[in-house]
Amino acid sequence: MTDRTKPDDLHPRKFGTFGGVFTPSLLTIFGVIMFLRLSTVVGYAGLWDALLILACAKAVSLITGLSIASIATNMRVKGGGAYYLISRSLGVEFGGVVAIFFYIAQAVAVTLYVVGFTEALLSAFPDMGASFRTVATLTNIVVFVCVYIGAAWTIRIQYFILAMLLLSFFSFFLGAGTGFSPEILRANLSAHWSPEHEFFSVFALFFPAVTGIMAGVNMSGDLKDPGRSIPRGTFAAIGVSTIVYAAIAFMFAGSVTRADLLGHGFVMKDRAFFPSLIYAGVICATLSSALGSMMGAPRILQAFARDNIFRRLRWFARGSGRSGEPRRAVVLTVIIAQAGVLAGDLDTIAPVITMFFLLTYGTVNLACFFEGRSNNPSFRPTFRYNHWSVALLGALGCLGVMFLIDAVWASIALVLAGGLYFLIARAEIRVKWGDLDSGLAYQFARKALLRLERERYHPKNWRPSILALSGGAHNRLHLAEYACWFTADSGIVFIGQVIRGELEELLDRRREAEAILRRFILKEALPAFPVVIVEEDIHAAIKALLQCQGIGGMRPNIVLLGMSRDPEKAEVFNETIKTVKKMKRSLIIVAGEQERETGHVPEGVINLQWDCARNVELMLLLAFMLKKNREWRDHPIRIIRPVAPSADVENIQSQMRELLAKARIEAELLIIPTETPLDAVRWSMQPSAVLFVGFEPGAGDADENISSRFQDSMDLPGDVIFVYNAGDVSVEA
Repeated sequence: MTDRTKPDDLHPRKFGTFGGVFTPSLLTIFGVIMFLRLSTVVGYAGLWDALLILACAKAVSLITGLSIASIATNMRVKGGGAYYLISRSLGVEFGGVVAIFFYIAQAVAVTLYVVGFTEALLSAFPDMGASFRTVATLTNIVVFVCVYIGAAWTIRIQYFILAMLLLSFFSFFLGAGTGFSPEILRANLSAHWSPEHEFFSVFALFFPAVTGIMAGVNMSGDLKDPGRSIPRGTFAAIGVSTIVYAAIAFMFAGSVTRADLLGHGFVMKDRAFFPSLIYAGVICATLSSALGSMMGAPRILQAFARDNIFRRLRWFARGSGRSGEPRRAVVLTVIIAQAGVLAGDLDTIAPVITMFFLLTYGTVNLACFFEGRSNNPSFRPTFRYNHWSVALLGALGCLGVMFLIDAVWASIALVLAGGLYFLIARAEIRVKWGDLDSGLAYQFARKALLRLERERYHPKNWRPSILALSGGAHNRLHLAEYACWFTADSGIVFIGQVIRGELEELLDRRREAEAILRRFILKEALPAFPVVIVEEDIHAAIKALLQCQGIGGMRPNIVLLGMSRDPEKAEVFNETIKTVKKMKRSLIIVAGEQERETGHVPEGVINLQWDCARNVELMLLLAFMLKKNREWRDHPIRIIRPVAPSADVENIQSQMRELLAKARIEAELLIIPTETPLDAVRWSMQPSAVLFVGFEPGAGDADENISSRFQDSMDLPGDVIFVYNAGDVSVEA
């Protein structure tokens, strides 16, 4: 899939900081809540708690603004706003969740502003003779038409709206100032909560008033310089709106009685010097907020659709006209907004939108936190007035506020977000942009390795780290499978291949062989790492691998080989065994089927032939690890111990049971007095899925063909696995 279907470079970016970010952000913040509900907030909360609510809400906005500025100045921002920033940081899964949730939040926010506009209009003209829903529907259609025409025309309208807002503020401050009373102010300082309205319910009612900071971010694809305009315009809008909100709250508390604040009147209009300007202001503000959300939401959906995460949304990716206007997405947005107009009222819609916005804000902060903590050299934002700890505080703050507002809706939102995340993750969508996954994995692995390096080794912490010398792994799949089975998601597997020759002459071949091996590992879904080495002498290659492969505590402690019946390879095989022993590594030699279906496990029992206790300890652990795999779960473990006819069977059995008790491993014990141990094993192992046989490479085998020792055991039915324990394993740990 492609990063973008249609490059954003083809879209003219003609808006600067003031027109493209500051104005739409400020006008979205100065919306219906300020005109119609801020008086209610002051009435219930009093001035001090109202300012505290304002400070908390603005703190969330400010911290999120810091995170937005950090991420936006670290990349070339294209269309899609918050979705683009998060998907290119946290990955397609988080980006997809934010795209859908934030799109719905913005679309439903249109309803909020349309309803507010309708309330203000009917209050100004009560004799219109039209029903509330009729006016709201017509308003929704007008907003739709304005945005459908194009963003440039809508932006120009907002300059006029901004001027009207400034006049309405002047009218209110002038009127409220003439009626200001210190007595009224003192009476309104403290809170006056009710069973239906307490701190967090009022906070939920007010919070949508500060969510406009995303309006400018949503226009990222239409900006001349997003990295410069987004931070400047966003912080300017937050600062100006904070001052205005605090001033209005102060004037409400000092000029309006508690009863009037909690009444049903239009308080801001009643205290204004020119009431008609307040009507004009609220009509313009709510209309501009609706326009801002109607412009922003479709651009999020369009950017998401262009990334082709869900093919069914592909239809919304296409843009119209020279500027690529998302008109198809605009149509869907107006339908969602109209459904909200028909279904809900202002007080019901506001808390729901709060959840969606808090989830988006929290994810933006989470993206900035992970970017900062990953220590990724590619995270070099030009905006440096932020720290990962502040972003983490913002993310936790958003999560906490969600649950304090409404734990049920917060839980539902998180469950839906989690389900959507795993739905996208399950699709295993491959994208062409980088994200934080690899950076975080690298950082966590680095810290873990450094910690592991400082820890003193103890057998309790032993884990299988297997170097499987399988040659071309696709030709000896059973070796790679056994190596992965023996680790059972608890260890490391390196699949090694040695290419004989001169490195200078075979560099290209080595790279090609490693790529083939990596593709094979991905195809077979093996939890393993490819290792390819070029060396003239195969023994030198094995020594190099055992000395240098891995890092710190993740170096191979077991070498896994395949048994070959080819006499020409006997010498290499013998020398490899000696080298591994000298390097003090344990050995696993697999003699079994080389061609079989992937994941196929033979029927029968996991048999262990007892020789010396040291080898049995490693064999027991390998058998235990084997059973941890789903394919081997139903295979019982059986220990077969041939002994001399005169042996003390009872005492031997007691010792073996004691070892099993210390090992905490369940196994069937079978002690067989016999003169012919191999025949006894052959007879008693049936049915056998696999047989573990211990062996001890001799110290004086310079000229001896070691592989000849295995010939008799190789004729046993099923897979036979020879095990040598170098001594670093203890089942009692």
